[in-house]
Amino acid sequence: MAEDDIEIFINGSSVKVAAGCSVAAALAVACAPGITRRSVSGMLRAPLCGMGICQECRVSIDGRVHRLACQTECAAGMRIVTAQAAA
Repeated sequence: MAEDDIEIFINGSSVKVAAGCSVAAALAVACAPGITRRSVSGMLRAPLCGMGICQECRVSIDGRVHRLACQTECAAGMRIVTAQAAA
């Protein structure tokens, strides 16, 4: 663990990530391939555009639903829940 790493929780599991990284990047590293949700037909989805337009990166962060993982910076102690885990 590097000195500037922080601890976050993804689907209840502790994960160490670099301070300043996006939630989408943390998901891609910690739970490859970074699945965030399921489509209405049940297909697994992951971030696509990286700038919030596609909204494929929606996750719950600290109890707030439909947060854009690609537009959210990780913070120490953050709790992220993907729709895949909630299903």
